[in-house]
Amino acid sequence: MPWIYIVECNDGTFYTGSTALEDPAARVWEHNNDDTRGANYTRARRPVTLAFAQHFDRVEDAYAREKQVQNWSQAKKRALIASDWQALIAASTGKSNPRSSRQGR
Repeated sequence: MPWIYIVECNDGTFYTGSTALEDPAARVWEHNNDDTRGANYTRARRPVTLAFAQHFDRVEDAYAREKQVQNWSQAKKRALIASDWQALIAASTGKSNPRSSRQGR
């Protein structure tokens, strides 16, 4: 059962990874507790918490999505985590939401 996941580190940054473990929470445990299986990036930013997980049917699809999301900005990752598709589109195009920019006028 391949997954991609995003963990939020204790410094507010995100780490994006993929796993074939049945439960992404098990991978988060490794990031927090296993110095040989956790990533170097998260090891220095513990504790980490699971912010997002997405299941895929194929390992290849999960890996491709992981690589895509790894290159995203913090704003795009936050929008994905929140399932805020308008914000995700805005962060992708570099355009702000026209409704929010008109508020207060």
